[in-house]
Amino acid sequence: MLACSAAVAASDPPAPVDSGETVVVSGQKLPVENLIDRKVYSVTSDVQSAFGSVGDVLSVIPSVEVDPDGAVSLRGDNKVLILIDGKPSTQFSGSKAGDNLQSIPAKDIERIEVLTTPPAQFKADGAAGVINIILRKKRSDGLTGSAQGSRGSGGRSVIGADASYSSGPLTTSATAGYRQDIRQRTTRSDVVAADSASGLPLNSTNSIQERIRREVPTVAVSADYALNERQSLSAAASWADRGGLRTYTQLNDSSTSVGTLTSSTRRLSSGHDPQTAVDEKLGFSQKLGRPGETLDFSLHRSTSLQHEHYDYTNDSFIPPATPFYDNLSFREANSTTEFGTDYSLPVTKTRSLKLGYSFEQDEFKFGTTAANVDPATGSEAIDPSLTNDFKFRQRIHSGYASYQAGLGAWNWLLGLRAELTRTDARQLTDNLSNTRSYFEIYPSLHADFSLTEASTLSLGASRRVTRPDFESLNPYIDREYTPNLQAGNPNLRPQLTQSYEAGYGYEHRGHSYAVTAYYRRNRDSVTDVTQYLDNGLTLATKTNLPENDSAGIELSANGHVFQQLAVSISGNLFHNQIDATALGISGLQSTTGLNAKVKLDYRPTSDDSAQMTVTRSDKRLTPQGHVSAINIVNLGYKRQLLPDLTAVLTVTDLFNGQRFRRFSSSPTFTQEYQRTTLGRVFYAGLIYSFGSTRKDRPSNFEYDPP
Repeated sequence: MLACSAAVAASDPPAPVDSGETVVVSGQKLPVENLIDRKVYSVTSDVQSAFGSVGDVLSVIPSVEVDPDGAVSLRGDNKVLILIDGKPSTQFSGSKAGDNLQSIPAKDIERIEVLTTPPAQFKADGAAGVINIILRKKRSDGLTGSAQGSRGSGGRSVIGADASYSSGPLTTSATAGYRQDIRQRTTRSDVVAADSASGLPLNSTNSIQERIRREVPTVAVSADYALNERQSLSAAASWADRGGLRTYTQLNDSSTSVGTLTSSTRRLSSGHDPQTAVDEKLGFSQKLGRPGETLDFSLHRSTSLQHEHYDYTNDSFIPPATPFYDNLSFREANSTTEFGTDYSLPVTKTRSLKLGYSFEQDEFKFGTTAANVDPATGSEAIDPSLTNDFKFRQRIHSGYASYQAGLGAWNWLLGLRAELTRTDARQLTDNLSNTRSYFEIYPSLHADFSLTEASTLSLGASRRVTRPDFESLNPYIDREYTPNLQAGNPNLRPQLTQSYEAGYGYEHRGHSYAVTAYYRRNRDSVTDVTQYLDNGLTLATKTNLPENDSAGIELSANGHVFQQLAVSISGNLFHNQIDATALGISGLQSTTGLNAKVKLDYRPTSDDSAQMTVTRSDKRLTPQGHVSAINIVNLGYKRQLLPDLTAVLTVTDLFNGQRFRRFSSSPTFTQEYQRTTLGRVFYAGLIYSFGSTRKDRPSNFEYDPP
């Protein structure tokens, strides 16, 4: 188990502490480092990280759930802020965040930080908490690197290479990769509601068979240069492209209660959805007069551009009609620009002060155009009802102060963050605008008390906010997937959350046990409320949920059953309660469930490692019903063929358990919505390492963190 170290700012991800002792991380379990304000999971030895996506790696982290569409939840709440090296990325915002999470390769991840009550250094977004993904940073002297290639089932493949060079004051690194992924997804919606004409019950069934081909090339470079003993510069840039052919067949049928068909239609779609993401960072660090006193400046910009275009063929069988043709185009431009400065002052050996200021500007532009196509001439006639232009700008001024101190067996971290937010949302098509400005204070408190050398009590509390997503503020009705329409709400309010937790941890002789009780109180959380329109059409609209409280107990245990077998078990026994009476939904709803993960690492020889993970995400509430449980099983095997050559086999979602089912009911309709992703994926590949990277990794895969 890794030794504890002091908390660090979000703008400066923590580096491994050099205590003069050799710290060995065993590949036989998922190592966890317990800091005062976060848990840090090393994933370099996880088999799924070799050829899997970011979503595959996150799915095995305790407290974290990833649904079939890549949406991330923390303790059952999807209001999560995902950061890369402490910085936001446009790839993880908006409706495409899940797709990106399942497309980005995981091979460059070093560790993952989970913060359920984040400190003041982190921006206050993410009511459920923060997941900070720390990328690998290789600093070995000389030239190091690796290359990998794999082939997966269904035409999938992953290739990549990375290299780093360090000499004197300069350290540089570069990585490149290419991932080809193919996803098959089935969606089905069954709605029962009264027919507006006859008043009799009408059963409407909609099904979509979808195939998505993704090609994801990536390139990233970074450099660190020490100008002198007191000053240093850093720079990093990354580029990723994601896109490919996307096709689906959609069937819509309506029938009476006795099974008589009243309508039957088909829609064929074919199109592309290319997206380009660029991330750029600059940093400057200045050491000041006192030992450990530093002043850091950072400039960060993340951009994402996407253009989607789909052509449709529409057939009507009942009643019979001539086929007609149309198309739909989407344009999205999303950018985040951030400047920050952080000051750190160690007052004494046990006390430190941190101050900081940051400015962030987020901009989003969205446009859609639809046209009806004449099959004879190919001429297009624009459909004004499906044409929309929307712009959004958000500016956030933030300042924070944190103070960490220790006295005897006590260690505590106090923080206070203030944020001034201004948002401007404009729907240009209908000449609608909405401006909002608000100022909030976000305090945080963390403390731990060492009962013995092996056991610790911990406390945490924080106030957080979830600002409405830019897409959620757009009232335009998205008709890409009829009959399940979606629309935003320009009058959404930000969600405020107060979180509390208390825990006990025990670590001794390679075994660790922990239990944490938590309570989270949400106000004005953003949710979907579905209404029935007619003819099988439903509309899901964003709205604020007046009250949504959750509480639970998290349990975890790590250790060896016998020398060759290590086991990691974690679970979240939760209770969730929703009060949606203000939305016209009667009654106070609640549910109790268990989210659980089991990870087995078997080491029959020093050159062989086998892993199995089992995850279960239990039923959770919605204002009008619930979402059913999801169960996933992953397998992996790693074999050291030569000192510099490794073979890896993985199976993701062995039993195709990625099945999302939502049940909704109201006085006017009932709906069962199911979305299934064929997630079973096999990969077989090789990893070749050279330079000091190879030397630092003996055949038993136990090595110091880079």
